[in-house]
Amino acid sequence: MAIEDLIQDATRRMHKSVEAAQGEFATLRTGRASPALLDRVQIDYYGQKTPLKQLATINVPEPRMLTVQPYDPSSIKTIERALQESDLGLTPSNDGKIIRLPIPQLTEERRKELVKVARQIAEEGRVAVRNVRRDVIHHLKEEQSVGADDERRAEERVQKLTDDHVQKIDDLLKRKEAEITEV
Repeated sequence: MAIEDLIQDATRRMHKSVEAAQGEFATLRTGRASPALLDRVQIDYYGQKTPLKQLATINVPEPRMLTVQPYDPSSIKTIERALQESDLGLTPSNDGKIIRLPIPQLTEERRKELVKVARQIAEEGRVAVRNVRRDVIHHLKEEQSVGADDERRAEERVQKLTDDHVQKIDDLLKRKEAEITEV
């Protein structure tokens, strides 16, 4: 495999790691309502685990409120139960057509817990990026046709890529922490 191919592959994989961390951050609850909060909620729909967003329209009518409108009105009780049992700490109420989820203010203790979770997500993202670096450097060392100078230059490029992607994850973490601690 050519050095350029390895570096392009590394860039793509590191970018995916950053995107995955960003997606995880989106599911963390802050004081504001966001449809992404419900991304992890699975509904047992006719014996099949189905993501909530495939069974209902999720809207944000106001900053501290989410509404869930099922496509199939008969599934409203099942969806409501799944939302109550989820780890989001939200209390749904339904009027027969729409489920309303008021987003309560975060307590100081809950904010600290969420910051810890955000830091854990960031660390997992950094580890994933470093694993890609380790893989690429391993492949470079195995590659017989690469001279020592080319190998060293490629390793430096991979290290710079790694640093850039870790920095992106750190920036995402800073933003998320600010969002969580903002009162």
